[in-house]
Amino acid sequence: MENLTLADLGWSDHFARAAGESPRAARISAIHRGRLEALSPEGPLELIPKGAASVYAVGDFVLHDGQRPLERLPPETEIARRAAGIAAERQLIATNVGTLGIVTSCNADFSGPRLERYIAMAESAGCLPLVILTKADLAEDVGAYLRDAQRLSPLVTALALDARDVDEASKLEPWLRPGMTLALTGSSGTGKTTLLNALTGAEELTGGLRGDDRGRHHTTHRSLRRARAGGWLIDTPGMRELGMEGAAAGIDAVFSDVSELAEACRFSDCRHESEPGCAVKAAIEAGDLEPDRLARWQKLRREDRYNSESIAEAKARFRRFGKVTAHGRARRAAKEAGWDDE
Repeated sequence: MENLTLADLGWSDHFARAAGESPRAARISAIHRGRLEALSPEGPLELIPKGAASVYAVGDFVLHDGQRPLERLPPETEIARRAAGIAAERQLIATNVGTLGIVTSCNADFSGPRLERYIAMAESAGCLPLVILTKADLAEDVGAYLRDAQRLSPLVTALALDARDVDEASKLEPWLRPGMTLALTGSSGTGKTTLLNALTGAEELTGGLRGDDRGRHHTTHRSLRRARAGGWLIDTPGMRELGMEGAAAGIDAVFSDVSELAEACRFSDCRHESEPGCAVKAAIEAGDLEPDRLARWQKLRREDRYNSESIAEAKARFRRFGKVTAHGRARRAAKEAGWDDE
């Protein structure tokens, strides 16, 4: 790789203000257990963090001493999700991303509700959402897929292409100019790695479709790569789950038609069921709002509230649940033994 300046890497006044004078800085390009790969004006680096590597994200700028990261600079944008599991914590996906490319296919992989999740995540992170429809060469009506994507939210820009065609992939170059970063996310097998190869000249392994129109999983970790157009591309593994967390503003932005109606309801705590003066129910009855759209908005908001609770709140909730469960088991055992007179 040629010699890079900090400006080449995407450095901006935002980082300069945080770093101070004459910073020795690098951008994280890959994260492994116990070590970080980084790019800098000094060349590629391997940095060993004192703590867990998981506190960093691909795309981060850090100050370093040549061997260790000394400080993680506050990111301009930060894409994260709620990790799976009961004691789920916030999981960083990528940082300092200008545009989130949400890759889906013009086939059975296309899912409006799933795309709404990604668009809300992009909006909450401060990124521009770009829906990239691949396998356009195999679709009978590409226009229908484009219309379905664009009607999901006024925030969305959507385009369709054949990821295997380098000229088609070049449609993404406006989001990959020098100093810009595009992250690709979406389900496994939708063509993210094929696009990576076309846009960067890499030769990563790709595979074909399975029998259910879904592709096979090939990307195993996130990485930052230089694009032919001069910017940076972050490829991410396919995500089976995309838990909403801290995304309330993004959800309301994606569903701006619903959230604006909700603000016009007579009661601020309106549940949009049978309350008088409900503007949302009035819009549904008038045919101006689909009931399914209201249901999706409510579902994402409930999930976000649940997932956005603090770790302490989550542990307290599970302790309460455990006590109730244990009490129920004890009552059943007492009844079976004839000790419970109730």
